[in-house]
Amino acid sequence: MRILITGVSTRAIAESARASGYDFITLDYFGDYDQKSWCQNYSLKRDFELPFSSAALYAASQSLAFEAVAYTSNLENHPEVVARFEAEHRLLGNRAADLSKVRHWPTLFRFLAQEEIGVPETIYANDYRCPDPARRWLKKPIRSGGGHGIVWWAGDVAPGKGFLVQEYIPGLDCSASFIANGQECVVIGLTEQLIGRPEFGVGGFRYCGNILPPAISPGERAMLLAQVRHLAGSLTREFRLVGANGVDFVLKDGQIYLMEVNPRYCASMELMERAYGLSVFDLHVRSITAGELLDFDLAPRLASGPFYGKAILYAEKDAVAPDTRGWPERGVRDVPFSGESLTRGSPVCTVLAQGPTRDACYASLVAQAEALKGEIYA
Repeated sequence: MRILITGVSTRAIAESARASGYDFITLDYFGDYDQKSWCQNYSLKRDFELPFSSAALYAASQSLAFEAVAYTSNLENHPEVVARFEAEHRLLGNRAADLSKVRHWPTLFRFLAQEEIGVPETIYANDYRCPDPARRWLKKPIRSGGGHGIVWWAGDVAPGKGFLVQEYIPGLDCSASFIANGQECVVIGLTEQLIGRPEFGVGGFRYCGNILPPAISPGERAMLLAQVRHLAGSLTREFRLVGANGVDFVLKDGQIYLMEVNPRYCASMELMERAYGLSVFDLHVRSITAGELLDFDLAPRLASGPFYGKAILYAEKDAVAPDTRGWPERGVRDVPFSGESLTRGSPVCTVLAQGPTRDACYASLVAQAEALKGEIYA
């Protein structure tokens, strides 16, 4: 069975599929240098000369031969596109009907409130409630992802169509990953999220990486894992989630506040593969095709150290990629082609690190980013 792996970026999930011996091809936007060197990749940008959209991925796929489809970001925001893939091929992922429910903010947050799971107060376009001026608020796109389009909301302008207003919850930004079979699930990792870090050329609320595990106290670890397991199990049963899934949340005073459900392979999952020796793509496929779940206890693996990190480096200004042919051997991933135009605010590449402490791991990520910036902007 040949599998099409598709989404805005497919390098990490493709590495997992490759390590497990699957027959696959990839279709994404970037078509980076390193990925094209070791798998059959088709790029909207390079091979089809198309801007990114989920609809463009589907259109480009019509010229390719495959039997099954596995998707990653941001097709979860476009169930209508997933439905077209689902009608024509074996779908290795959450069904379009289930995406429509779990990615519908009012439906999701009503359910979580019933389950007594913390969520930020959220006001929708057709909601006549007024945000409490004593609290801080964010304006967020309804079709959210990676922190794109999230800004502080001043309250003097309506959020507009396609946006919502959400209470800002200060705390530690985190994510969790789990494998599900529609009835049960297994949590396979917890991470700290890196958001808006200028060290990696980005600000605001843009996602720029993860560190696994979160650096929290032993008492907090047990309490956090219990809450995440309850959350993941509740979501799995209510929305019939299957395969690899992720959640983003804020940890504040020992309580989790869910920000978003990502019902597909997530960027942080490659850290779980490195740290725990898991093959996430294989777990994803087996949970869908056979209902299998691994026997895995995350609790003893949350003890301090070692820490694993990844960071996405963004272009701080318009530039041209230097000679990047040696970057993959240095452990850099998502590598641009030599001489490629780099646009301010766009991702350049991904760096990975390991360290005995959280701070050592983070320092390694920063050092690699600084070295690459020295080459790019020399």
